[in-house]
Amino acid sequence: MTATDYDNFAKAYAAENESGLFNAYYARPAVLRLAGDVSGRRILDAGCGSGPLSVALRDEGAVVAGFDASAAMLDLARERLGDDADVQVADLRAPLPYADAEFDDVVASLVLHYLEDWTGPLAELRRVVKPGGRLIVAVNHPSAYAIVYPEADYFAVTQYSEDYVMDGQTVWLTFWHRPLHAMTDAFAAAGFRIVTVSEPPPAPDTPAELLPAELPAGQSFMCFLFFVLEAA
Repeated sequence: MTATDYDNFAKAYAAENESGLFNAYYARPAVLRLAGDVSGRRILDAGCGSGPLSVALRDEGAVVAGFDASAAMLDLARERLGDDADVQVADLRAPLPYADAEFDDVVASLVLHYLEDWTGPLAELRRVVKPGGRLIVAVNHPSAYAIVYPEADYFAVTQYSEDYVMDGQTVWLTFWHRPLHAMTDAFAAAGFRIVTVSEPPPAPDTPAELLPAELPAGQSFMCFLFFVLEAA
């Protein structure tokens, strides 16, 4: 995935984020639940996209900054947050435009799985968060890859692409699968300690029509994997 890819379908992706199962009723409420009380905390929304998570964190009392590689996504974020919003174009694969230990917490929701190499990005996220601060991560669940692609090598870091219909538009997203041990090894190497691993169910207020018919109410399903990490 490149910034230009997201520029091409920014509005469709943002519309899907507003009401779709995976973002509105799964990833976003799960991250907010794991973040807990954020009142007064300075939080960096890494890969903030069009800003729905930034808005939710701000509504909970956090002081939020955000960045994304897509300028079109950030235009939508400014529409949500206001023209004075602290959002800017930046890429996790390059040095970030923030000071050392500038943030109490960082959230990286559904962003790391677009990257082949986590070494530099995690080092930068560790640099900008205070010692004892948190990195809250949501990524594609590695076991879901093994289920969908049973012939693939689960233990290999592998690029793959999938098509999704978003607001009536078909878009292709390209991800990097990595096995669980590769994720946890990368976190440790960057100076993070795993505090929580979560596989939650959808939010209680998820409309029934969005859920698979065979999924009982309140039942978890294989989709994303969530981590709370502490900066050592």
